[in-house]
Amino acid sequence: MAIVSIIYFSGAGHTEKLAEAVKKGAASISGISTNLISIKGDDILNGRYINEAVISQLDESDAIIFGAPTYMSGPAAQFKAFADATVGSWFNQKWKDKLAAGFTISGAPSGDKQGTLQFFQSFAMSHSMLWVSLGELPGQPDGVNRLGSWGGAMALASQEPTDVAPNAEDKLTGEKLGARVAGLALKMK
Repeated sequence: MAIVSIIYFSGAGHTEKLAEAVKKGAASISGISTNLISIKGDDILNGRYINEAVISQLDESDAIIFGAPTYMSGPAAQFKAFADATVGSWFNQKWKDKLAAGFTISGAPSGDKQGTLQFFQSFAMSHSMLWVSLGELPGQPDGVNRLGSWGGAMALASQEPTDVAPNAEDKLTGEKLGARVAGLALKMK
């Protein structure tokens, strides 16, 4: 059994819907246990992430998939507070050789989502993790990877309600990412 954890922050609920799709994809692989972990406002005190139990849970995972909305060309501050709080895991190299991947959503087709995915990638590299790309060609007939990302799953949502955005194609892209990471985690286990 391999453990895939999806940790994310969601501002308006759109990222949460994408995180659920990523989890669905990961859980579709036999032999995978998944954790869906939301970074909550209660986890942040004076700008610091304080939920040590979550960090311990991630320390025990075989793969970690990061998610956050793209705000001002990067991940939301709540995700950055979480990232800063992982210094103990970094110092002790507890995430070394674990798989990592990421997903993000913003209100414009580009919306500088690549900046968020690059943040996740650099964060993972700091932890000596192994980055997993989306592994899907852009513009597929079923809408997978319609936004053309190589580094992770991207989705589009503006002011629509969460039952409208992210759309089915973007959720399917998230599922593909989750399944890819889970399949690789199982192979590495």
